[in-house]
Amino acid sequence: MQNNELIETLKNWRPMLKKFQKPNNRKAIIQLLNSFLPFLGLWVLMYFSLNWSYLLTLGLAAIATFFLVRIFIIQHDCGHQSFLSSRKVNNFIGILSSIFSTIPYKYWSHTHNAHHAHNGQLEHRGLGDIHYLTTEEYHRRSRWGKLRYRIYRNSIVQFLIVPVIYLTVIIRYPFVSLKAWKKIRWNHVINNLMIVAILGSVAILLGWQKFLLVHIPVLVLFGTVAFWFFYVQHQHEDNYKEWKDQWDHLLASIQGSTYYKLPKVFQWLSGNIGFHHIHHLNSRIPNYNLEACAAENPLINQFVPTLTFRQSLKCINFKLWDENKQRMLSFKDYRKFRKVE
Repeated sequence: MQNNELIETLKNWRPMLKKFQKPNNRKAIIQLLNSFLPFLGLWVLMYFSLNWSYLLTLGLAAIATFFLVRIFIIQHDCGHQSFLSSRKVNNFIGILSSIFSTIPYKYWSHTHNAHHAHNGQLEHRGLGDIHYLTTEEYHRRSRWGKLRYRIYRNSIVQFLIVPVIYLTVIIRYPFVSLKAWKKIRWNHVINNLMIVAILGSVAILLGWQKFLLVHIPVLVLFGTVAFWFFYVQHQHEDNYKEWKDQWDHLLASIQGSTYYKLPKVFQWLSGNIGFHHIHHLNSRIPNYNLEACAAENPLINQFVPTLTFRQSLKCINFKLWDENKQRMLSFKDYRKFRKVE
């Protein structure tokens, strides 16, 4: 019933959002300055802080991480061609940002756009999202298969180990290979070589040990924060996941994404990506217009699952998608419902 109400209420969502998808070059330039400059300043301060205290270095790394998140959001918007009005400049800024994030620009943006096209489709799990099983799929697995999935979905593995593997292995090889991606694969190789060459040159200039002591903590924390955001934005309890033949873009965007309602400072540091439902409705809206779009269109926020940071911690427990109950379950819930059935 709620789905029908949502579809009827938001049937004219396209014209509601259209004006916000126009890039504002002035806002974009300001964001470039207040993202890159603080990150570089903190990185230099971290380098010199090695002479004083490594605890101070790690404390500065936690702050620098969020400015790297902002840089990655810029890279993300450039991949959607939404950040600036010029395609060439978007691509240049996207590649520049990839040197900082270490995530190859073209390859990641193509897999991410594929995620947008298939968000919530059960056939395309793991494409730009964290992989999950349905309760039936989990039930049919062998004891060893269930154990492997439980290890993979363990929170320490999910948010500490997997991000490191992703940044060091998964994103270095084009595991996703869709049609007509030959050029993208070459871009991927070139971008990876560029990242290694530039960061390697900086490491040689400053000293390998000092470079790693500064840069590795930032990248590890960045990976954890990025995975956490992807997780809570698409693996919340009251969700939307369907097979392709029954899938609906509007429902997938509004119910299959969250409005992650963070304190203003963290909303700013995360580039407004908490307005994820609006971003999925129209990925051409630049991050600096998302808040204004949400404020002017309260109807869009009426149906979206809204999470504060405290509420989002509950998402850690959700491991399986139940097609009958249309919600994410914990392993404890799964055992309880199986016992009742």
